[in-house]
Amino acid sequence: MRNIKLLNPVSPVWNEVISENEYNLSPEAAEPEAIIVRSADMHSYTLEDSVWAVARAGVGVNNIPLDEYAQKGVVVFNTPGANANAVKELVLAGLLMAGRDIAGGIEWVKTLADKGDEVEKLVEKGKKAFVGCEIKNKTLGVIGLGAIGLQVANAAAALGMNVLGYDPYISVENAWKLSRAVKQAKSQDEIVENADFITIHVPLIDATKGTLNAAMFAKMKKGAAILNFARGELAVIDDVIAALESGQISRYVTDFPTAKLIGVKNVVLVPHLGASTPESEDNCVRMAAKQLDDYLNDGIIVNSVNFPAADPGKRTSPRIIVLHANVPNVVSSVTSRVSARNINISNMLNKSRGVHAVTILDLDGDPTDALINEIEALETVYNVRVLE
Repeated sequence: MRNIKLLNPVSPVWNEVISENEYNLSPEAAEPEAIIVRSADMHSYTLEDSVWAVARAGVGVNNIPLDEYAQKGVVVFNTPGANANAVKELVLAGLLMAGRDIAGGIEWVKTLADKGDEVEKLVEKGKKAFVGCEIKNKTLGVIGLGAIGLQVANAAAALGMNVLGYDPYISVENAWKLSRAVKQAKSQDEIVENADFITIHVPLIDATKGTLNAAMFAKMKKGAAILNFARGELAVIDDVIAALESGQISRYVTDFPTAKLIGVKNVVLVPHLGASTPESEDNCVRMAAKQLDDYLNDGIIVNSVNFPAADPGKRTSPRIIVLHANVPNVVSSVTSRVSARNINISNMLNKSRGVHAVTILDLDGDPTDALINEIEALETVYNVRVLE
């Protein structure tokens, strides 16, 4: 029985993907080969030496020390796309609330609770304070066309919006899935200058932090609205408030509330509900379980956030997985040690991503402990796994 530790409760649908006879998933799992986590903070977590992989049942991985784990030879996975539909639906709700002051209207109606028979008359008289626009024929700018941005763009086009999408790193797969009604912008500025609504769907990295700032707002059409259902830190909050006060932007809708934003006029705040549906949670767990099973059994890496994708296929002979720094001579150092043991390499795969890399070797003979120890002793090697 192989142990996978749960740092957060997860849906039991994992057993639809991997067998309960082969795996034990439990918060108390001893010497786990892998960990499934949702929101638990792993920066202060003492990682067991037995762990080969961590799967985040969700997209954001700010709660996991990616580079630290990479240098320990621990592959970290996430589940992109598993919660895309749930987030898309919340963004569409936000889009409607950005066009009309629906949230303000709901709160105002609550103040009429003691007005008795006067409620209907007061509602008819007061509703003009919450008048907004229809989204049909308006221009929506979508920054980031990954799993979520793609679905938002397609859905908005289906609702009759003019959609501009921008993503210089769009995958071939997503490009094929993008509706022909979505126009791909040549630059982010093209979106900023032309959109009535802007929604952002990019990962939070150093290059994207503070993307929604005063410089961007100054280029926007006066009165455009902004939706941020990606990460709170993508926005400079003081700049958002200033732009709202000046009327440069009409509304800011987000599911990342902060103390500064609470109570600010024309800010719509909802809890971080993007993936908070049972369907989304089930999809994330299924994907995480499948990725761990593929990696633990065959060394297949799909949707890793700290190592490159690598698919050597199903294992039919002894396989060595070497996780190492992406520097010269590592591969030759490994293969020469295998050859020195007179073991033939029947298949080899080497992939790199940034400063980290993986080399996978299929062997015609069994690797000895001495060989593995010798490879692990290389200064540029993080960890070595043997699958037999």
